[in-house]
Amino acid sequence: MKEQNRYWFKKGLKDGVPIAAGYFAVSFALGITAKNAGLTAFQATLASLLCNASAGEYAGFAVIAENASYVTMALVTAIISARYMLMSITLSQKLSQQVGLGHRLLVGFWITDEIFGASSTVPGKLNPRYNYGLAICSLTFWMLGTCLGVVVGNILPGNIVNALSVLLYGMFLAIIMPESRKNKVVFALVVISMLMSLAFAYLPWIKTLSEGTRIIVLTVLIAGAGAIFFPIPDEDGKVEDN
Repeated sequence: MKEQNRYWFKKGLKDGVPIAAGYFAVSFALGITAKNAGLTAFQATLASLLCNASAGEYAGFAVIAENASYVTMALVTAIISARYMLMSITLSQKLSQQVGLGHRLLVGFWITDEIFGASSTVPGKLNPRYNYGLAICSLTFWMLGTCLGVVVGNILPGNIVNALSVLLYGMFLAIIMPESRKNKVVFALVVISMLMSLAFAYLPWIKTLSEGTRIIVLTVLIAGAGAIFFPIPDEDGKVEDN
């Protein structure tokens, strides 16, 4: 069992390298935002340690810059980051029933879009140590990038900082494409997700919703359809009843 845990932890560290590269670029730009909001390098780094959501953290820095209330900050970050609750529910179904509450809480705390994507592609049940390896590798660079963004970010030209953020999207594609090539169902759901996301950006009424809300709606619709029509077998190889 210990050997298996070490294997999955090391694999998580290895698979977290491309995520770390993308996170470093994005958090570097985030650090500049934190500095403009008046935060020190220590404060911004601590924020990245406790908040693992780029959109939520950026919103928090924007609220700080506007000198808004704590209630406003709590509401804004809760709405923007609500999709992570859905991701936590999904990953909880990939964990074995023998996994304790402590491990489940850690897996839930360290969920990001990319860590969720990588964890979801693991065949069979998810070993929490794999998630820990992903998180320790990638989120370390998330904090480091935020810190350096505060310290030296304003030295770089703005177009270079903006270009760095594009790396995150390329990194996310690198996560989902291998699994999409192996699994036709995943491939179909990815294509449907892209088409619906594009449609949501232009459809009346829906396009007025925030990006985070649109992601939540898409997640519920597509993940729900996938769970109903293509359920994942349980540990005994039987399909669980919904």
